[in-house]
Amino acid sequence: MKRFLIIQTAFIGDVILATPVIEKLKRFFPGARIDFLLRKGNESLLKDHPHLNHLLTWDKKKNKFLNLLKIISEVRKNEYDVVINFQRFASSGIITFLSGAEKKVGFDKNPFSFSFDEKIKHTIGDGRHEVNRNLELIKKLTDESFQLPKLYPSQEDFKTVETYKKLNYVCIAPTSVWFTKQLPQQKWLELVGKINRDYNIYLIGGHDDFNACREIINKLGAKNIFNLAGKISLLQTAALMRDAKMNYVNDSAPLHIASAMNAPVTAFFCSTVPAFGFGPLSLKSKIVETELKLACRPCGLHGYKKCPLGHFNCAHSINISETLINFE
Repeated sequence: MKRFLIIQTAFIGDVILATPVIEKLKRFFPGARIDFLLRKGNESLLKDHPHLNHLLTWDKKKNKFLNLLKIISEVRKNEYDVVINFQRFASSGIITFLSGAEKKVGFDKNPFSFSFDEKIKHTIGDGRHEVNRNLELIKKLTDESFQLPKLYPSQEDFKTVETYKKLNYVCIAPTSVWFTKQLPQQKWLELVGKINRDYNIYLIGGHDDFNACREIINKLGAKNIFNLAGKISLLQTAALMRDAKMNYVNDSAPLHIASAMNAPVTAFFCSTVPAFGFGPLSLKSKIVETELKLACRPCGLHGYKKCPLGHFNCAHSINISETLINFE
């Protein structure tokens, strides 16, 4: 029996974009043990995943170094045959280097890639989606075929959000960790104003997004818009997004949740660009970005806390047209 460990301790979207590797490994090695190492706080995303045996969590916020040593010890005890490291940072490289695994695979940008048995070139903007780049890590173990990301909300998750599905609805995820990835509030207000009042509108996100969502609702004063930010879990959010008439998102985690559920999605790209390889993968998807040719765009891979030039034209110039609310 093969023992695999997948390492992805970055953010929610990064974990979702690693799930195609889980699917392919299970298909090619049906009897294998597949474990996943992720950062504390993201474990609910893979809760009760049918293809995973065990989740290892690393608390990066408290006693980071001590917890790193504990993780290394746990990894070594599990005696993995193969460690697949998605991250390009030293800490994950150390875990991989000291894992004791027979085969270690990762990207060449990792400072410890010299210790990997196989290192894969990772290039942002090479025309490929991040999922393609991730699948490259297991190409020699499996094949070259593409695999979509996938999440597994439970029956209980679907039951929890069932009450929200009695009328036609859309979901809006208006926030992002990075300001320059986030469509301005006025644009969201404009979009909501165009949506038919017969539709319920659910604002989604985490606990930290609640106030921003509440502010949108307060400014609209509409009776068909509801704040679910922080009130439902990640997998419950995925269950809700699956059956929405449309999901409106930024270049952020909800975009990738939509991809993993094959949910309809309209993705707004402000300071970042789809060419980086993080666009939607749903069968019904639309990308919206400025029509202006801005020399300053993109200004960075991950976005910034504020526009470096102060004007934020990449977002303010986005056209909220009537076509965005055509759900057919």
